Amino acid sequence: MPNLIHSHSQWGPADQIGAGNLLTVEKRLAALGSIRSGRMYDVSHEVFMGAPYMAPNQTPFLMSIFGSWRDTIKRRRKLGATNDAGTNLERIEMTAHVGTHIDALGHFSKGDMLYNNNPAAEVVTDWGLDRLGIEHAPPMITRGILFDVAGVTGGPHMLPGQTITPDHLKRAADTGGFSVEPGDIALIRTGWGRYFGVDNARYLEGEPGLDVPAAKWLIDQGITAIGADNMAVEVLPNPTKGVLMPVHQYALAECGVYLIENLALEELAAERVYAACFILLATKIRGATGAPVRPVVIV
Repeated sequence: MPNLIHSHSQWGPADQIGAGNLLTVEKRLAALGSIRSGRMYDVSHEVFMGAPYMAPNQTPFLMSIFGSWRDTIKRRRKLGATNDAGTNLERIEMTAHVGTHIDALGHFSKGDMLYNNNPAAEVVTDWGLDRLGIEHAPPMITRGILFDVAGVTGGPHMLPGQTITPDHLKRAADTGGFSVEPGDIALIRTGWGRYFGVDNARYLEGEPGLDVPAAKWLIDQGITAIGADNMAVEVLPNPTKGVLMPVHQYALAECGVYLIENLALEELAAERVYAACFILLATKIRGATGAPVRPVVIV
């Protein structure tokens, strides 16, 4: 399979969906056509108060009941209602990067530039992104491919600061019996997701993950998105001193490739589901830098 060259000019100066352009009708039909049993795997975590977050950039998820059955019944009685219809409504405060979520292409910059040569100063406003917001991310119905890197390295999980290399990915693909094709979505299992919401302090102390060479290996073959069972997809801390979050810069800002974080991949690995139909739809929150999602894999 020839490598695809990702650049800001590949899909034209007006492009806002990046590698989403690789999600063709043919790719969608092939993924749906691969379904045989209809068995579905939910590869997301619940969103809840107490879910891990990366301070100080991220804030905790907060939820409270804004209108309860008691209050709404009282209000409706005053309006003359006699059937005591109670309503429960919540108010939520959160970032779009809580729980299992997808990053919009405008989530990260390289210096003052966003994806496709969009100046951050012109795009990022106090009220959201004028371009590259999550509302532009297309529905993703394609083939998901599981790289069980924890499985090929041995042990229940990899360790914080342990870098996934292209060789790890090649070995995991060989184990899974697949090769990467344009429009695929990579699901990287490090085993670290077992600590999500169970031991948040440990989950956030660092993580195994990709560095730029492994991300480049995937992206050069036409990957649309890279997901992982950790907080940031990439290795933390980065092995190069003074470098922070380079995979986010490379994937989002340079290549227009989406990142999906905090996936739940243990069940897929246990049942050796390595390649199957993957479905993810992001809520169209205009101008948001990401969105919580509930992706599923169907076999």
